[in-house]
Amino acid sequence: MEEIIQKLDKYLSTLRPEYYSELNEPLDDSQLDKLEEYYKIEIPKDLRTLYKWKNGQKPNCYEAFVNNSCFIPLHQALYDASELTPMIGFDFEIENWWNENWIPIFQNGGGDSICFDLKGIFTEQKGQLIEFWHADNDRNVVAPTLEAFFSKIINFYETKEKEEFDEYFEVEEIENYPKKFILE
Repeated sequence: MEEIIQKLDKYLSTLRPEYYSELNEPLDDSQLDKLEEYYKIEIPKDLRTLYKWKNGQKPNCYEAFVNNSCFIPLHQALYDASELTPMIGFDFEIENWWNENWIPIFQNGGGDSICFDLKGIFTEQKGQLIEFWHADNDRNVVAPTLEAFFSKIINFYETKEKEEFDEYFEVEEIENYPKKFILE
């Protein structure tokens, strides 16, 4: 994962320098430990590696990191998850409309997220990335791991011309993904 993050850092800093300057400073182990203690959660190694690289983007930056979504700071991701989880069984009556094992790390500003899945809901693949749509009943697993997801972002930067970068580019063509699940 660290090698992938180094490549991502290189591409973002050289190909999207304005956006790169809007990324927050990284978290250190002490800060990560405090978040774990406060939210009573164990942050997986890959997620720790990501946030030890950069802690999301600044709140006044609305440029997309990927899939028309911003990269949110970890404290915000954990807070948002903690706000959604108590809604299970009340506002969220359908099973897995929201799941307490999801951490939203990318958000589109309209209530939708790409979440890191701690338990592997639907597939038993811990660490997969799953889409949470606030108003739609599909829950697509878009990548088996954070590393696979970032590898596709790197591939995008390696194969596209700078003129092709825009506010919305989508990670696609991960073998056997997305895996689609409809909630009823």
